[in-house]
Amino acid sequence: MKELWELYAAFFRIGGLTFGGGLTMLPMLKHEIVEKKHWAEEEELLDYYAVGQCTPGIIAVNVATFIGYKRKGVIGGIFSTLGMISPSLLIVSALALVLEQFLANSTIAHAVGGIKVIVCALMLNTVVTMAKKTIKDKLTAAVCVLSVLLVVFTPIPKVLIVILAGTAGVILYRKGRVQV
Repeated sequence: MKELWELYAAFFRIGGLTFGGGLTMLPMLKHEIVEKKHWAEEEELLDYYAVGQCTPGIIAVNVATFIGYKRKGVIGGIFSTLGMISPSLLIVSALALVLEQFLANSTIAHAVGGIKVIVCALMLNTVVTMAKKTIKDKLTAAVCVLSVLLVVFTPIPKVLIVILAGTAGVILYRKGRVQV
């Protein structure tokens, strides 16, 4: 149990004291993991880092998970990961508390409202741009319209709708009804 808390504490320090993403954390990872704790060799850390870049997610969290897993298995991976993300969660939570106080200010509340409108416009622009590139005929338009209707008017999970639309696309493509 002691080593689990050591994993958590080491990655908590790394997660809380470095900013700017994976590359900026590499020197601190090297100092803490290779030089101070001797949990990995430098070449091994670089291998973890390279694999962390190739896998989905945040590089530093992936590296923490790999090192924790190497040290103590699945539970070590969990403690290391929690250590790496805890500082961010605490900082974001604290900012959320302060943000509520700022939103009480009518000027800031109106500014945030304006930002929300712009974000919606940017999202709509992305949807329209993607639609222009992907809706090529009546069949793909029908799949799009049906998908939108299902998302808006039914309680069907969105993931299932995406899977159904993807399946429809594969079937239509194999039958030669749509072009990619």
